[in-house]
Amino acid sequence: QVQLVESGGGLVQAGGSLRLSCVASGIIFSIRAMGWYRQAPGKQRELVAAITSGGSTNYANSLKGRFTISRDNAKNTMYLQMNSLKPEDTAVYYCNLYGLGYADWGQGTQVTVSS
Repeated sequence: QVQLVESGGGLVQAGGSLRLSCVASGIIFSIRAMGWYRQAPGKQRELVAAITSGGSTNYANSLKGRFTISRDNAKNTMYLQMNSLKPEDTAVYYCNLYGLGYADWGQGTQVTVSS
């Protein structure tokens, strides 16, 4: 069974940075495309960024240049470096598979950006 555990969220002032981590188990992590998603209050969950098994990345247009997705296959871990955070980035951030359906969603990690 796939398990995804997100961590690294918190409260930060606008302009600050956070680094999120996602540890995956129950899958052959190195061959799976993965993504970071977020859900703000009252809004639908949306894709933030994705990374293929080979390291190719894509980002939501509004986030390019501020967020960086990466992965360490040896650690079954994916990261999201978030810089220049804005209040509108406030959301629960989740990791999951990308492109071939989803595993069960984890609890996510809350990111709150104060103005």
